[in-house]
Amino acid sequence: MAPTNEQIAELFENMGSLLEMKGDTVFKIRAYQRAARTIEQLSSPLATAVENGEDLTKIPGVGKAISEKIAEYISTGQVSAYERLVEELPSGVLDLKEIPGVGPKMAMAISQQLGISTVDGVAEAAADGRLATLPRMGKRAAEGILRHINAFKEMGGRTPIGEALPVAEEVMNALREQCPEIDQLFPVGSLRRWEETIGDIDLIGTSPNPESVGDALVALPMVKDVLVHGPKKTSVVVESGIQIDLRIAEPEAFGAMLQYFTGSQQHNIRLRDFANRQGLSLNEYGITNTETGQVEEFADEETFYARLGLPWMPPELRTGLYEVDAGLEGTLPGLVVATDLKGDLHLHSEWSDGNDPIELMVEAAAAQGYEYMALTDHSQGLGVANGLTVERLESQISLLREMQEKYDITILCGSECDIRASGEMDFPDEMLAQLDVVVASVHSAMGQDQATMTARMIKAIEHPSVTIIGHLTTRLLGQREPVEFDLEAVLEAARDTGTALEINASPERLDLRDTHAYRAREMGIPLVINTDSHHHTHLDKRRFGVAVARRAWCRPEDILNTMSREEFLKFIRTPKSKRLNVFDARRNGTAQS
Repeated sequence: MAPTNEQIAELFENMGSLLEMKGDTVFKIRAYQRAARTIEQLSSPLATAVENGEDLTKIPGVGKAISEKIAEYISTGQVSAYERLVEELPSGVLDLKEIPGVGPKMAMAISQQLGISTVDGVAEAAADGRLATLPRMGKRAAEGILRHINAFKEMGGRTPIGEALPVAEEVMNALREQCPEIDQLFPVGSLRRWEETIGDIDLIGTSPNPESVGDALVALPMVKDVLVHGPKKTSVVVESGIQIDLRIAEPEAFGAMLQYFTGSQQHNIRLRDFANRQGLSLNEYGITNTETGQVEEFADEETFYARLGLPWMPPELRTGLYEVDAGLEGTLPGLVVATDLKGDLHLHSEWSDGNDPIELMVEAAAAQGYEYMALTDHSQGLGVANGLTVERLESQISLLREMQEKYDITILCGSECDIRASGEMDFPDEMLAQLDVVVASVHSAMGQDQATMTARMIKAIEHPSVTIIGHLTTRLLGQREPVEFDLEAVLEAARDTGTALEINASPERLDLRDTHAYRAREMGIPLVINTDSHHHTHLDKRRFGVAVARRAWCRPEDILNTMSREEFLKFIRTPKSKRLNVFDARRNGTAQS
């Protein structure tokens, strides 16, 4: 079987890492890294393109040398240059590179100086103090690496939603194609509630021919193991290792089953207790009158909740905390939806570490129906991201001003500017003052103690040119633990200064997380849903950020970039010390036109 695009991308990513371990040129390293990022976004298989004799060098980031290696990999199953690199370097060194906090050079040092070639070996060395003895490591960094390894192990069998949702959607699309008689088909459980990690994928549907849907599921090419195959329930394991459970309900009882399996467990417990006080009991088949034993069935969730005297509750709110009380009081919020967003304020181009030209990113933002967007390429402090110098940023600003004449969408000049370890910004003040939007983010020195990191963040928040703090906790789901800081102090500083906080919709980040966004919303801090897109297709991932905002009970007016173009331009053109007045007026419905 020919290698997939994902396998080809992984090979080139590994080649870049191996070359970095060897100390090769940064240009060659970046060439392989950029090719990897491009290839994993391609919609059609490279194997087909090679078979058809297509010119692969027309693909952005794929030059003649890389094109030849793709063809070699597809025709032979290996790349000789890669095999030579693997032979030259210590065994297992690529596995070590995957540990959060361990880059290619540190992986090389661990392997060569400590003779370690496994993740468990690194954990042991971190625990017994050997890891801390390495140059540029130290006790604090070693402890951080151990925390990251343990956090990854604790995730166990749970899968980040960014990986689970595409699998669920692929399965559902295939089932609908194979069984057009399916009437309804929904994901349930943690996936429908948009939790950040997923256990199994649970699907609920209705069909006049339940057996055919189960047959179609077990016959899918991605299925590697069949656990249960019955007339009403089928369970399989797909190639990625995720278990998928499919239940087919009777149409007249579908609403009760959809509600029951959506959960959460705590939400269902609250409902059960509430129903019991009315002389009712609940299960997946309906609502039973405990006195008469009569069972009522419900074809949809709305009538199920209404029977209990409650409004329908968005799945994202079904945590068992506040939603039942809010439903009884009539105070459930009208939650933000993706179409409420009017702009994206965190986008990257090939000028730094993005994959696409600026024009393509602008056109992708316009295709979302946005009224405005901000280009925010990295500052130079983040060396691996090809960050912009002052001179390059000035050139980019001039280019963007010229480009504006071609587009209806408002193009805002911005930067994702590094917050240095000291809290200073990575561009001089006079440069930042020229920008429309400044997203300030931590990308380095993540092992600072809580007091130092808190002071660092607050210093950035208080900067007069900083509009937004990007991915506040810096976490990567299942890969990197959040940095340590005093959340409440940082939130208070954001509120006091009118600095917006980002809900980063990138599925591997989801940062702010729902609980932090909930607290920020309570405090009246402006929140922004950004995609942090490095490829034009990434703008579609806004739905993950919207889901976080919905789990945080956010209405459209709680989100800064639901403002119209005129409202948002008024906000950023208002002196920072007075911006909160603009946001509050709009949020409370008292804004003046």
